[in-house]
Amino acid sequence: MGVDYGLKRTGIAFSDLSASIATGFEVHHNQGVQKDVEYLCSLAKKMQVEKVVFGLPLNADGSESNQTVLTKNFAQSFAQASQIPIDFEDERFSSLEAEEILSHTKLSWQEKKKILDKVAAEVILQNYLNKIKRG
Repeated sequence: MGVDYGLKRTGIAFSDLSASIATGFEVHHNQGVQKDVEYLCSLAKKMQVEKVVFGLPLNADGSESNQTVLTKNFAQSFAQASQIPIDFEDERFSSLEAEEILSHTKLSWQEKKKILDKVAAEVILQNYLNKIKRG
């Protein structure tokens, strides 16, 4: 499961059983850290997730931002509650990649904006899957 955690919305993606292809699943509208952790735990259990990859929002120079700290804290809360292993994937360019993917669709900007976070989660997860396949 791939997660693009944000303050207002969280994009979620899943991989196929062979862990080769990531697919955007949904955009969850956040309701507070505890409820969001509970929601992701429930979803991960339902989907029989073995690992969750969180996008790590670093600054352009690779340094950590306030959002990096919030994401790490959220991911740790999820890991403790779910007992599912987590990992992180640099997400510095995931939103740009997601926008590029969506630019090839006939969706309006408003429609694109509604699904951008799940496409970003898909990009994050696919980048992670590609990296582990390469070894």
